[in-house]
Amino acid sequence: MTGPSRPDRPAEGERPRWYAREHADRPAAERRGEDRFGDRERGDRQRADRPAADRRAGDRFGGDRERADRRGGDRPSADRRGGDRSGGDRFGGDRRGGRRPVRPAVDLPRQIAYEAIAAVHRDDAYANLVLPAMLREAGLTGRDAAFATELTYGTLRHTGTLDAIVTDAAGRDVQRIDPPVRDALRLGAYQILHTRVPAHAAVSSTVDLVRSVGPGATGFANAVLREITTRDADAWVAKLAPVEETDPIGHLALAYSHPQWIVRSFAEALGGDMGETTRLLIEDNERPPVHLCARPGLADPVALADEVGGAPGAFSPYAVYLPGGAPGDLSAVADGRAHVQDEGSQLVADALAAAPLDGPDGRWLDLCAGPGGKSGLLGALAAIRGARLTAVEVAEHRARLVAQATRGLPVTVLNTDGRSVGSDPKLPEEHFDRVLVDAPCTGLGALRRRPESRWRRQPSDLPPLTRLQRELLTAALRAARPGGLVAYVTCSPHVVETHVTVTEAARRSGFDVDFVDARPLLPAGMPGLGDGPTVQLWPHRHGTDAMFLAVLRRV
Repeated sequence: MTGPSRPDRPAEGERPRWYAREHADRPAAERRGEDRFGDRERGDRQRADRPAADRRAGDRFGGDRERADRRGGDRPSADRRGGDRSGGDRFGGDRRGGRRPVRPAVDLPRQIAYEAIAAVHRDDAYANLVLPAMLREAGLTGRDAAFATELTYGTLRHTGTLDAIVTDAAGRDVQRIDPPVRDALRLGAYQILHTRVPAHAAVSSTVDLVRSVGPGATGFANAVLREITTRDADAWVAKLAPVEETDPIGHLALAYSHPQWIVRSFAEALGGDMGETTRLLIEDNERPPVHLCARPGLADPVALADEVGGAPGAFSPYAVYLPGGAPGDLSAVADGRAHVQDEGSQLVADALAAAPLDGPDGRWLDLCAGPGGKSGLLGALAAIRGARLTAVEVAEHRARLVAQATRGLPVTVLNTDGRSVGSDPKLPEEHFDRVLVDAPCTGLGALRRRPESRWRRQPSDLPPLTRLQRELLTAALRAARPGGLVAYVTCSPHVVETHVTVTEAARRSGFDVDFVDARPLLPAGMPGLGDGPTVQLWPHRHGTDAMFLAVLRRV
């Protein structure tokens, strides 16, 4: 059942506006499907000279109208099946008048999930941006919105394993299947293997979906999905994954749907402990809770938890865990008393503010501030302590987000490159008491929140990123006064982005620096913080993103 009616909800029988935008410009051949097997390489060759028997079979799957004309107008037979005794059909069409049905055969949550997945793969979109917009436009709320969200994020997280299973079930590489059909099969396979949706319902709904995005491939899709139903997820992994004893990385990569190079980097950061690596991969595939940051001086976390129906966080003194819903709709977020921020990000920003410092403490700097979460927390802390924060962001649109996130706080936003310390008069050398470098990184520590990132990132991304990280950390050390503090933070556990970057930058900077033990700067009793002086947080240990923290002091 869909949520309550809203003014912007499509009328019954209409598809949302985004559906029209996605499909209006597609050529008719593409909308019909490339061929009845979903194979784009064969479609053009086979369409013109298919034998009559194939064309008749295609009629059953919506691919040929030759027999449909003889059976009652130009409606495909699939649309006529299931008509009621009053003369209508199951989609609200009128059999007596020959009018085409206009109501989509696929239920709206699955349709939205499909469109979001297709946008991610077709347009390099981000699910956390496109999906909420689609849900709002469709007026979907409550259980239907939760179902669409689960299907979208779950399918994207498990894409690697799903592709291996679809390849085996189809008898051809998944990349040879036409993209719309391929995404529908992924969505159907996820429902079969990872949800409580009955197998027959998952197959039927996915075939209906294929009928709308590639009708020539409905028979093919039906056969592939029925083959997938012959095994559960564990049995498919047992059949397709490399033997764990001889290839543990390959086995974990397929079993838990991560690229092999990422599994290898996680295992290295965890000291080669494959059991703990497995627990991390499992946690990476879970849907994370939404964390709020109750801004100090503006909101009490216990009172905020009561207000929003959440619970105080486990570690950060500002964290509130939300049970679900849309955090942007909360009045506390709208009026600036709180913002959405992973608890790990709160902890590393607070650690910089908590570190002991001799001398003046009124000039703080966030060198890579966008989109503004850490600046919002530091700005609130600065307001309490009589300090002022300078927030630097090189991208203009992200600088606007920082300005919006820090409105009303003692924060100055600069739209400039953080590496310009010393050459930009607004960023003088040896001027700041506390400096945060939340460096651009691969984001491997937040894969549970951005599931498509695991399939987009490549090892070749590391060299330019680590070079930028070293340059930014060197600039931060230039900006810090003697005796001042610099916190280097990344949302990645990859050793090249963490230990290698920070030690190399400190060595090459030309400044004398000491590493400050970061463990005492985090809440007492936090488990698994390692031997110091740096700290690596983990989803499976701490329930946070995998944030890395190193604190350095200019001598």
